[in-house]
Amino acid sequence: MEEEIKKIIEYVGEDVTREGLVKTPERVKKSFEFLTSGYKQDVKSVVNGAIFDSPGKEMIMVKNIEFYSLCEHHLLPFFGKCHIGYIPNKHILGFSKLPRIVDMFAKRFQVQERMTTEIAQAINDILKPKGVGVVLEAQHLCMIMRGVEKQHSIVRTAATLGSFDKSEFMSHIN
Repeated sequence: MEEEIKKIIEYVGEDVTREGLVKTPERVKKSFEFLTSGYKQDVKSVVNGAIFDSPGKEMIMVKNIEFYSLCEHHLLPFFGKCHIGYIPNKHILGFSKLPRIVDMFAKRFQVQERMTTEIAQAINDILKPKGVGVVLEAQHLCMIMRGVEKQHSIVRTAATLGSFDKSEFMSHIN
């Protein structure tokens, strides 16, 4: 990978032996390993048994889970917040596991629409709740730095599964 990064640096007209660029290929390789570490994880290992019995039947929500990912079309970052809600069906999940699930899917090459659905489906599969809702709100550097160059645009995607009251969920987010 480092040799390919050197080729990219040379392609844009830079000198790979320049002081500031000598170690760049190694740093880029390490960055990509970290930013794509979600490929080495699965939901079961992320949850790690943190599923607990609960008689509760009211919506559980975690808002403003920060995330960043890489757009699979341009390999540029997109970042924002994820909001998750679910209605338990005998089981609840440890609160910290929801952000970990978000991070697992975010640390892959992604499109926001698929990531939203993947998070909802993973929670649905592991907990079997009565319903689950996920909303992602993100800014995409591929829209900010290139293309249309719209600095303040925010993309919102939503996925709901099961018997989930989307309007109630959205009212809590807003």
